[in-house]
Amino acid sequence: MKMETDVNRFRKIVRGKIKDNLKRFISSGELIGRQGNKQVSIPLPRIDLPRFEFGGNQQRGVGQGDGEPGDAINQGQPQPGEGEAGQNPGEHSMEVDVSLDELAGILGEELGLPRIEDKGKKNITQKKYKYQGVLRNGPESLRNFKRTYKEALKRQISVGDYTDDKPVIIPIKEDKRYRSFRIEEKPEASAAIIYMMDVSGSMGDEQKEIVRLTSFWLNAWLKHNYDNLDTRFIIHDAIAREVDEHTFYHTKESGGTLISSAYKLCEKIIMESYPIAEWNIYLFHFSDGDNWSGNDTNECMNLLDNFLLPSSNLFSYGQVESRYGSGQFLKDLEKHYGEQNEKVIIHQIKDRDGIMNALRSFLGKGK
Repeated sequence: MKMETDVNRFRKIVRGKIKDNLKRFISSGELIGRQGNKQVSIPLPRIDLPRFEFGGNQQRGVGQGDGEPGDAINQGQPQPGEGEAGQNPGEHSMEVDVSLDELAGILGEELGLPRIEDKGKKNITQKKYKYQGVLRNGPESLRNFKRTYKEALKRQISVGDYTDDKPVIIPIKEDKRYRSFRIEEKPEASAAIIYMMDVSGSMGDEQKEIVRLTSFWLNAWLKHNYDNLDTRFIIHDAIAREVDEHTFYHTKESGGTLISSAYKLCEKIIMESYPIAEWNIYLFHFSDGDNWSGNDTNECMNLLDNFLLPSSNLFSYGQVESRYGSGQFLKDLEKHYGEQNEKVIIHQIKDRDGIMNALRSFLGKGK
């Protein structure tokens, strides 16, 4: 019990340290590189252990107590000289493993994010096995060895067949006990995220890194809320294509920009892979705001109004600031949808420090 209390106390301290440094973790890419199998190793500043300190009027030093001249005392102070050790304390850090799910929970607490309201896919069920109790019969693979030996011990003591001199327990058939399970069918909550990004010449490496960091935390939060999460990636300049995750963040391209090409491909992916009655669908589009023409922007609005918005839980547009981008597309979206549309989130991300506010904006509605 004491160890459990100590572990819980340590976990509480770690969570506090993570919260204190969350903004730094969010805006840097170090956590992404440390991501393992659902675990993230987080470097934390030194955690000082509590220690006793003497009061100011009770300080005593070596040589002030009882003793005679010449008595041995502890090792003396190091003498100055070549190669001496420094006297100032060093900066120490430690790493702790935190699950992605726990990390997402901390993110939600710190940003004050509401739980996502599932659209309710009651027609999709998943079988789950739940431990129910102990039976006298069952397959050997489910035998409960602890309960079996306990029953054997009780029987042998009752008939006087167990003594301290003969501590041998031999279960017989009547002693055997087996685990019992029941199958529960629960609705399965599934979600799909489709990321779209402008990779035209005006989107530089820093802008793509901001998108990568933002996407990492979006994924972490949505995985915290859904049993299954499917992620797809679309890049576009004047044309759009679906790519894998690595290509999404590392493509170096140039050329013009037709945003509607990405929205059309997004529509095609949804129609082919995600029945809207069964999936929670999240759409995130990142660009620096350039589009080829007003006609193409009008085409984007038509695609959003007639298919993408009715099909999805949320459409989020993140405009990453760059020295070459005009920023016009954000203005066009704001003009078309205003600030009160429940399904459209528009946010400008100036730099890495702006990622935290972007996450709060994208996820704050609990959709």
